[in-house]
Amino acid sequence: MKHHPLQTHTPSASRLDSEPFAPFPNRASSLQADLKHSTGRRSPLRSAQFQAQDRTMATTGQPLVGADWLYQLQLKKDSIRAIASTSFDLVTIDYSQDGSQQTAYTREDLDVLHASGKTVLAYLSIGEAEDYRYYFKDRWVTKDPKTGLKQPDKDAPAWLGRTNPQWRGNYKVKYWNAEWQSIVLGYVDRILNAGFDGVYLDIVDGFEYWSQQNNGESVTLSRRKAANRMISLVETIAQHTRIDKGQSSFHIVPQNAETILKYDRDGSYLKTISGIGVEDVFYDETHRQPQSEVNYRLPWLQQIRDAGKPVLSVDYVDTNGNSNLVYEGKNLERINLFRDLAIAQDFIPYVAKRDRELNEIVTIPGIQPNP
Repeated sequence: MKHHPLQTHTPSASRLDSEPFAPFPNRASSLQADLKHSTGRRSPLRSAQFQAQDRTMATTGQPLVGADWLYQLQLKKDSIRAIASTSFDLVTIDYSQDGSQQTAYTREDLDVLHASGKTVLAYLSIGEAEDYRYYFKDRWVTKDPKTGLKQPDKDAPAWLGRTNPQWRGNYKVKYWNAEWQSIVLGYVDRILNAGFDGVYLDIVDGFEYWSQQNNGESVTLSRRKAANRMISLVETIAQHTRIDKGQSSFHIVPQNAETILKYDRDGSYLKTISGIGVEDVFYDETHRQPQSEVNYRLPWLQQIRDAGKPVLSVDYVDTNGNSNLVYEGKNLERINLFRDLAIAQDFIPYVAKRDRELNEIVTIPGIQPNP
């Protein structure tokens, strides 16, 4: 159970979708037409979400408030109380201990975290399907004898795309498809019922995959159309939680994909989100990112920061094998430099292990969380 950075597939024939872009403020009605076309029926989502009447679906996201962020997805049995005992005040975890419904966290678990003053976000992938989730059926995929990878077969739903070869068990999705969006909103309802304060949305950058002409899929969208459809999904989640479910302060926090702001022509996406989580801004594990890459990303992140929405920055720089080792030498220098770079931008840093497993609480005496 991991976060899933965007990967590129090998070339194969595909069709470029050249349908003209419908400019704002009619994004919602345009998406409804796309959903109806993709399924042959009206979207099961509440029609009120799409009766935009010359407005977008944006709801105002209240900024996250906190100084120390913990990002841990693969929790152990006693992790809830262990997290509660720390001074981290912003926490991103999965909605269950191992990703399955059987070990889903309860409202009582969330009460323990809330009693210690924590704001808790639930990880949710909206751009990829994960085969260990409750909604996934094994019969949808078949192993390809040539590659050893499982790919969608004739029983797969229309929304299921090709596997992510670097994260086996994860599959790209046509995130604009009505059936997939119904699954997402059902998942969000479970998160709401457990008492989470918000969602931490992964694979928002999946819009980039669907705009690659050689992605091996049956359809390829223009970059603008792919981005607009992802923006609409994020805004639909906000509408569902804050308006339909009455949780007006529910946080919507995307991970990465800050360049989607290029296509946020009316500012609705920036208005909707409560902040952003970003990976690998300053380091690619133990190696400094090229300054040109840093300089490309920073203006987008600064735009979010300057809108009063916090930037949660995680870099996988810690090479210690376990939390009990002494922090020293090059590892400590790298950790301190990452934190200095992030804090200089008024970002909230989290030092994570280089293996990217996110399976332990990384505390560094005198450094993380802030003393």
